[in-house]
Amino acid sequence: MKASADLLLLPQWVVPVDPEGVLTDHAVVVADGRIVDVLPAEVARARYAAAKTVALPGEALIPGLVNLHGHAAMSLFRGFADDRPLMAWLTGHIWPAEKKHVSETFVRDGTLLAAAEMLAGGITTCNDMYFFPRAASEAFLQAGMRAVVGMIVLEFPTAYAADADGYLSKGLALRDEFRGEPLLGFAFAPHAPYTVSDTSFSRIHTLADQLGLPIHTHIHETRDEIADSLKEHGVRPLERLARLGLLGPNFIGVHAVHMTEAETELLAEHGCHIAHCPTSNLKLASGVAPVAEFARAGVGVGLGTDGAASSNRLDLFAEMRLAALLAKGMSGDAAALPAAAALKAATLDGARALNLDSEIGSIAAGKRADLVAVNLHGVSRQPVFDPASHLVYVAGREDVTHVWVDGKPKLRERSLVGLDADDLAARAVYWRTKLTAEGQS
Repeated sequence: MKASADLLLLPQWVVPVDPEGVLTDHAVVVADGRIVDVLPAEVARARYAAAKTVALPGEALIPGLVNLHGHAAMSLFRGFADDRPLMAWLTGHIWPAEKKHVSETFVRDGTLLAAAEMLAGGITTCNDMYFFPRAASEAFLQAGMRAVVGMIVLEFPTAYAADADGYLSKGLALRDEFRGEPLLGFAFAPHAPYTVSDTSFSRIHTLADQLGLPIHTHIHETRDEIADSLKEHGVRPLERLARLGLLGPNFIGVHAVHMTEAETELLAEHGCHIAHCPTSNLKLASGVAPVAEFARAGVGVGLGTDGAASSNRLDLFAEMRLAALLAKGMSGDAAALPAAAALKAATLDGARALNLDSEIGSIAAGKRADLVAVNLHGVSRQPVFDPASHLVYVAGREDVTHVWVDGKPKLRERSLVGLDADDLAARAVYWRTKLTAEGQS
């Protein structure tokens, strides 16, 4: 029986993520932006003979990667004030530069640059936190990338808003305006316990429950953050948020480097999620999150790049490999965070944290066609015993050849579709020149 479809993808391997394993000589069929079938290639060719066919010999097809934490516009600060500890870096360099330069134009340019980098590296969805989220939303839509846009909240004034009420009201108005956009979702994004008051956290908790939205915040990134909380509030930051009622399945704690066993159990008990950002945590000398302990306790862990200002690369292939290796090295268990689990953290677990796991994160009929082809054919990637293992320990973002979001091509034969790379680079040079001329680098 003949059937209609828009696209017939024929990779050597399909790595669906859920269920775990690899399908050989199978096809993935796409229609109207969704996956409609995953079946043996020979059957697919006969059933969907009229569909446009993309042959991918020597390639693995995987779900689009989900970047669970980032500050996209900070791509314009890539390499800015490197090799400094977190708080000295923030207070002495990043925050002063942001105060002087961050605007709607800065955010739009930086977000477009980040979206291009992410798409070229197989990231089809990101969870973003930054100022001027309207400009970020417009940039993500221009790029055709799926994004959950953070409604950022701080207590102090910036060029974007004057106080916590202003941040919240602007964020909620933006969500209402863009609610019909299928590529955009929204989350509450209180920056961190050290920049947000109890009153604001309580209001966010109430609104998140009412609207069914995630809460995305930095937590336990440094020892100093914890010491300051003990001094000011008498409890560690996570306990403070627990008392305010914020912990639950909609809670995404970013970094979570310094966690006690009891805190890990608390996260698991409430069904919380962690955005693990290993490169940023190492580069800022914050430490290493106890990912093996999270896994044993049943805490959901997704992967994030953080911003390019602190990680320098928006590269989830690098984060997968580093997360897996760190989990083994820190725990003394070579089976900690195996390859399949690392890939799941970068796809389905990140989607689940964003309440998007019914739509993305695995290759299954009915889900959105956010798909990535990865070339495993080259000499440096041979022989291939286990494609899933290769995706984590061998392949890199440079091996991504094709990317689709909602079935639309965003990368074709390693070339971006719909974005002008030369124009993006020119914009980045403009901002570098501006920052350098004012002596802030």
